[in-house]
Amino acid sequence: MDEPAIPPEHSGRRLYGRSKGHKLRQGQAALIDAMLPAVSVPEAGPLDAVTLFGTGMPLELEIGFGGGEHLAAQAAARPDTGFIGCEPFLNGVVQALGHLRDGGLGNVRLHMGDARDVIDRLPDASLDRVYLLHPDPWPKARHAKRRMVNHGSLDAIAAKLKSGGEFRLGTDDPTYCRWAMMVMGQRRDFRWTADSARDFLERPEDWPETRYERKARRHGHEVWYFRYARI
Repeated sequence: MDEPAIPPEHSGRRLYGRSKGHKLRQGQAALIDAMLPAVSVPEAGPLDAVTLFGTGMPLELEIGFGGGEHLAAQAAARPDTGFIGCEPFLNGVVQALGHLRDGGLGNVRLHMGDARDVIDRLPDASLDRVYLLHPDPWPKARHAKRRMVNHGSLDAIAAKLKSGGEFRLGTDDPTYCRWAMMVMGQRRDFRWTADSARDFLERPEDWPETRYERKARRHGHEVWYFRYARI
């Protein structure tokens, strides 16, 4: 089925999907109570590296971090960079907290909610990278407006990325892959950095594997790795 045209003015401001899964165990609930307040993004006001980390370090942001394994791995590899992780799913936030505790990671802040509420509060040209890995594909054409890759969200991401900053997108869903390539192909503020098929068919060394990716490969799915530079 042909994909519908993409309205350039579409903002995609509504958050779709679940916020809770299975009931938290006692230890998980205790982790939320003890640790989440200390690493949470402030609920209101402008945000920058000094506000979040007390120093002017580089900033990166992950939209929908799932269980937080990619976020934690990136933070462990680059302790002099600050990371903001946004995830509306409570059980994913609990898993991320476990990674931060076990890794002793102090360069991560979490927002349990819509990433766009954080993005809007950041200064323009303040992010070095934005990650969107295995987003919900919303495969039906009538649900295309719910996909995170839309012009409204990309306008906001582009505004917050530094010139030369990178937007990374990973997916194993063929529909989402085609959709994303179509949408990104319409942009004039991003440049696809791939020079050959290998550049988007093989996971880069500095791209930690996520559990969603492992699951996709177990099911025999292809995975695509897109890297776009902010012009």
